[in-house]
Amino acid sequence: MPGPIQSIERAAAILRLLAGGSGRLGVSEIADSLGLARGTAHGILRTLQGVGFVEQDDVTGKYQLGARLLHLGTSYLDVNELRSRAINWADALAARSGEAVRLGTLLEGKVLVVHHVFRPDDTLQTLDVGALLPLHACALGKVLLAYEASAAATLGQGVLEPYTRRSVTSAQALSRALAEVRDKGWAAEVEEMTVGEAGVAAPIRGHGGLVVGAMGLSGAAERVCDATGRPRSKLVAYVRDAARAVSRDLGASRW
Repeated sequence: MPGPIQSIERAAAILRLLAGGSGRLGVSEIADSLGLARGTAHGILRTLQGVGFVEQDDVTGKYQLGARLLHLGTSYLDVNELRSRAINWADALAARSGEAVRLGTLLEGKVLVVHHVFRPDDTLQTLDVGALLPLHACALGKVLLAYEASAAATLGQGVLEPYTRRSVTSAQALSRALAEVRDKGWAAEVEEMTVGEAGVAAPIRGHGGLVVGAMGLSGAAERVCDATGRPRSKLVAYVRDAARAVSRDLGASRW
């Protein structure tokens, strides 16, 4: 009977190490932790990066798990579970913020809205569940792109459609926006998809810290944003708190 394949065992060990860590790790840290030659560790990391299983920080050169692993995790985490875990927190976020709340996942280069809580007032609203939104023009999409390197790279190679005059339309601007999302831990849109509307979103993480979805609120720009045109800090805090709560329910150890 054939024995285990050493290279696969080593790749699995690197993925487990990254999943159990509290942050990004460099090649030397990974090699020393696993007793590997630095060249061996680097070769495996480059291969894992090529298939989207790990991502490398452009500034530090350190590695973290890649969001492409999400596609291998549907056996334990599917859209229904994500939605069921998030429903109560989404309802609470809508009540607390007074704005509409959406839960989104990545689907074939778009944001798939898998849950939608109406704004808690008497205005006429349309249910968005099942809608596909542009990744680069909404807060939910920016969050998902920020943690999905391959999707961001693919989108950056194409033409970014301008939905309004404030839409991001260049690969360079998109790259800067996604770096800011990763740095702050949340994303914003201000009249980028629809004139007069703004939104805020934050990542939802599952086991190993993988981003498995995004939760956000949206509404009239004058309500969501302050006098400077930036999202109100209390709304950002509400969104981040709700996304973290869902992440905890999904077993995330960090966010």
